[in-house]
Amino acid sequence: MKTSIKIVLCLFFAIAGINLSFANRTDKKEIIAEQTIAQVSVPSDSKITVQKEIATPSKAQNETVKKASTDSEKAIPANAPFLFWSQLVLLLVIIYFGIKYGGIALGMLGGLGVTLLVFLYGVEPGKPPIEVMLIILAVVTTSSSLEATGALNLIVSYAEKLLRKNPNKIVFLAPLTSFTLTMLVGTGHAVYPLLPVIYDVSIKNKIRPERPMAMAAICSQLGITASPISAAAAALVGIFAAANLHVSLIDILKITIPSCLAGLLLAALWSLKRGKDLENDPIFQEKIKDEEQRKYIFGDLEAQTNKFGKKSKTALALFLLGILGIVIIAIFPEAILPLDKEGNPLKMSIVLQFVMLAVGAIILFATKISAKSISDTKVFNAGMVAAIMIFGIAWMSDTVIENNKPYILSLISETVTAHPWTFALAMFCASAFLKSQAATLLVIMPLGISLGIPTPVLIACIPASYAYFFFCFYPSDLAAINFDRSGTTKAGSWILNHSFMIPGMIAVWTAVIVGFGLVELL
Repeated sequence: MKTSIKIVLCLFFAIAGINLSFANRTDKKEIIAEQTIAQVSVPSDSKITVQKEIATPSKAQNETVKKASTDSEKAIPANAPFLFWSQLVLLLVIIYFGIKYGGIALGMLGGLGVTLLVFLYGVEPGKPPIEVMLIILAVVTTSSSLEATGALNLIVSYAEKLLRKNPNKIVFLAPLTSFTLTMLVGTGHAVYPLLPVIYDVSIKNKIRPERPMAMAAICSQLGITASPISAAAAALVGIFAAANLHVSLIDILKITIPSCLAGLLLAALWSLKRGKDLENDPIFQEKIKDEEQRKYIFGDLEAQTNKFGKKSKTALALFLLGILGIVIIAIFPEAILPLDKEGNPLKMSIVLQFVMLAVGAIILFATKISAKSISDTKVFNAGMVAAIMIFGIAWMSDTVIENNKPYILSLISETVTAHPWTFALAMFCASAFLKSQAATLLVIMPLGISLGIPTPVLIACIPASYAYFFFCFYPSDLAAINFDRSGTTKAGSWILNHSFMIPGMIAVWTAVIVGFGLVELL
């Protein structure tokens, strides 16, 4: 049955694509012919006036708004609705099978999607997210050196001491530590060694493990847009720079850090009393009646054999200095960075790449670890998988949007202009399927810029790029479920009634609302 469904889908897109390819090319020829006639009929003095306007510096700053107007005014082919919706269905099918197979499959299937769009629909491929991929490679390589030197476990050991000293505050401290860890290393995958500690502290103090563990998993991802070295933050800087919008890394972080922290605190406050206390939970009490189950649930955490010497501390100190250096450069780019050909400081997205690689090289020299040990780490593996995922699926998404932009703008421009908050909702929905904040921002943020949405509104919406807790199949969510031996952190029997849904919704939408308030104040 499953095979027949796949065959039917393939035949549908093949037949539709062949027909649409010819129709699409015909429409393009007609549009080109119309544009040529229009250009011939333009008087020479009008051309001079247009050239002068383009050359004016003040007009150049509004280039993005002009481009949005041009996109919305382009002739929309008669078959545009069918072109867009059929391509969107293809994208959703690709995402479905990508999630089903997991890992790098999403990236590979994204490449398959681009191939189908090019050869069956006859469209031009969009731009692959090369810059974001390079940032991921640079940041992940350096973060992997932390794991190879034991510095990552050193950070976890500091967090463990904090949690064990304050067990009654673990519902607040667990998400704060995972959030901070993500801010430091730029990836939410660093939370894995912290989860067993959170479980051990909570269960030994008779605190329902679901409360801190679900929050820790959520906040490990919520902290991505608040990190100065994450791929998502770098993607935003690159997107705004490409659109000639003068938005710095600091402009982004001064909104995302406090707004995400506000979301974290409110969600943690709700989590304090979520679910029944263990002594009043009949399902839990039934489990511990079995002696073997009791030993399994309350068993001691496996002893850590890691010894943190000078090498780990040196690597951690160098890494933190590197992050501090990036923040200082972002604050004073004109005073520190050389100028490009146009007289502007180098883009932070490029600076982030070579500075992070340099920090990794310095750690390599200072600690004398082997290069192979870096590439053998879990962080390196997870980062490479993330890069390939973003490569394929973001490329396909960009191809669909760019080739259907006039029609998309005609559908949503009035609604988004009248109610800007709906842009955050669109970003949230996209993230639930793309399962990457960097990929979501790469796909959706340029669309918002094309719609002419004010820059402060776009920045306020950034936290909505995290929605992949909605379907709890993300590795950090699954890890929290697996590490909770009490069974209180669960996936849910109806797909959406899982442990991450309500705290995730509270955290994200509180962050968005606070973000809207902050952009008005700052």
